[in-house]
Amino acid sequence: MVAASRLLPLALLFGLLPMQALAATHGPVEVKLEAPSVSPTPMRVRLWLPPGYRAHSATRYPTLYVNDGQDMEAVALQSTLDDLYRHHLIKPMIVVAIDMPQDRMAGYGVSNRARGVSVVARTKYGPVGANAQAYSQWLASTLVPYVDAHWRTRRDAGQRWLLGWSLGAINAFSVGWQYPQTFGRTGAFSPSFWLSTDSSDARMVQATRIAHALVETAQPPLDSRFFFAAGDAEEKNDRDGDGVIDVIDDVLDLMRGWTGDDGRMHKGLKQFGYSIDADYATRPDGSAAVFYRLPGGEHNQKSWARMLPAFLLWVDGTRGDAAAQQAADMAPGAASDVVLNGPKTGAQSVLNGSLQ
Repeated sequence: MVAASRLLPLALLFGLLPMQALAATHGPVEVKLEAPSVSPTPMRVRLWLPPGYRAHSATRYPTLYVNDGQDMEAVALQSTLDDLYRHHLIKPMIVVAIDMPQDRMAGYGVSNRARGVSVVARTKYGPVGANAQAYSQWLASTLVPYVDAHWRTRRDAGQRWLLGWSLGAINAFSVGWQYPQTFGRTGAFSPSFWLSTDSSDARMVQATRIAHALVETAQPPLDSRFFFAAGDAEEKNDRDGDGVIDVIDDVLDLMRGWTGDDGRMHKGLKQFGYSIDADYATRPDGSAAVFYRLPGGEHNQKSWARMLPAFLLWVDGTRGDAAAQQAADMAPGAASDVVLNGPKTGAQSVLNGSLQ
């Protein structure tokens, strides 16, 4: 640490470190990094350092990377972390929030890492994911090493996590699935698993969903863990007519597997040996892949803010599923205030989307 401190002024002089890296830990540290394959302008990255970061100079911390970093205020990241730390529900962590690429529709999507190409989805809004390979590679191979070199991170995949929502969620899943040596746990809120290579009609969308194809064709990372979340009021679309809205159906198909119109069974996480918990909000059981359903949840930052505490409790794992089990008999999505000394514990409140 002494040698590093002596080199710091020289590093700043030659532009090797961002001046913002010297900011106080009570607010985010902001850096701007060149990413020419991803964005014509530098990418803004903000880091939330945990309490005690400067005081405990020998301590290393797990790291959570988050797509759509410009949304951190809208999803109440700082206040959620403060509440969870205050109630000792999670261990201190470093949060690395990455602003969306300048062209969000191009940068967020699915890649084929083995072939080094993006998997482009055709939608009524235009192509999605045309630059997903470049973004995913930059995230895993440039940003992660940069953060590890400049902050005191724990550098094993089990202590490095990734989160996203909407388009950022399908990208997070794609990266988590294909870079298991980098990210050990992945969260996907309201993931755009409807993206497909053929959007000509509902039947073809169902048959050519690219996240589902990724699961079937890429080597499964059997040590990785996945947290999926969606609200039951996000949409009304039900392309296969089974009475379940698409955002939830797409997640459950990816987890459980699904049967095509031709009668062929398509593999999901379950068929590759993953244990599945499709009702994590009420019956958390320690499965490798879990689905958290948020009653009344919509496709917006307000609902993702309500999902965030449950994800943080899950991804951190400090209290384990034993704490989550305390919420098994509580109605998820409760709007009441937390009563920390009453029937609800802090962990129960987190799982029910009501920590305040």
